[in-house]
Amino acid sequence: MSNGSSFNWLGLWYQVFLGVYQRIGLLGRELRQRRGRIFVAGVPMLWLGVFFLVPFLILAKISLTDPMPGARPPYGDLLSWGEHWRLQLTLNLGNYLQLFEDSLYLAAYLNSLKIAAISTLIALVVGYPMAYGIARATPRARMVLLMLVILPFWTSFLIRIYAWIGLLRNNGLINQTLQWLGLIDEPLRLLNTDFAVYVGIVYSYLPFMVLPLAANLMKLDRRLLEAASDLGCRPMQAFWRITFPLSMPGVIAGCLLVFIPAVGEFVIPDLLGGSDALMIGKVLWTEFFHNRNWPVASSVAMAMLMLIVIPVLLFEHVQNRRAEKEAKG
Repeated sequence: MSNGSSFNWLGLWYQVFLGVYQRIGLLGRELRQRRGRIFVAGVPMLWLGVFFLVPFLILAKISLTDPMPGARPPYGDLLSWGEHWRLQLTLNLGNYLQLFEDSLYLAAYLNSLKIAAISTLIALVVGYPMAYGIARATPRARMVLLMLVILPFWTSFLIRIYAWIGLLRNNGLINQTLQWLGLIDEPLRLLNTDFAVYVGIVYSYLPFMVLPLAANLMKLDRRLLEAASDLGCRPMQAFWRITFPLSMPGVIAGCLLVFIPAVGEFVIPDLLGGSDALMIGKVLWTEFFHNRNWPVASSVAMAMLMLIVIPVLLFEHVQNRRAEKEAKG
């Protein structure tokens, strides 16, 4: 009786230890899988935290301080020690109020939005046929065409903009060609105009419009167009009813990639637009380096960031809600 009971107890303890060992093995496997997921998700979050959140917090902090042009750095502190070792927090909201009181900032914001929107529209009109041609080309020709789109990035951005100065000036190649053809009698004023800024922005950011559009159009199922043709749909009707709606994700991505950097562009308006091109990037440069008013410049940058980020976040929220409704439907 005692031998049988001891044998049963040993078997029971063996089953318990075996179950615990298997459970520990499963937990270790889950921890390794979670560690991999955390690592995969943590690297982009760390990147965003270091290169977006930290500069954002620094700008927000400087925008709420008092300007001190003669000091280094040229702004005061948010926290200071008062009497009886009291820690005082001083927030200067006058930097943001100045943006509404001075019409220069509002004009710069509106002009930046106008130039960025028109440049984005031109880039879409020019880039969509290019992306469509790349998507319809053979695989070998497609690689060559994509290489030609990316080729300008192999040279310096400044060199490419300076090349446009040589093309657009009064004695530049464009005016000389037009005079040689007899189309004009006097040189056209192309440089230091909004037209030059549009040309520079579209030329510089056109690949950012073409590449996402081409990637989206290459995934388009051509059988849909063949079915539309069999049903009597004309090519132009098939484009507007099938191709363009299905390519909207690429259109939106390309427009955002062009519009967002174009709003805060500084180099192109400064070199091609001259002193008449009033954009928020030039205002930021002036406040930071000429006026040495870092708090006002930081508030301008914060307002521009909010002006761009909030509509993008709202649009993304609407798109996610629409995708959820379509998935449920």
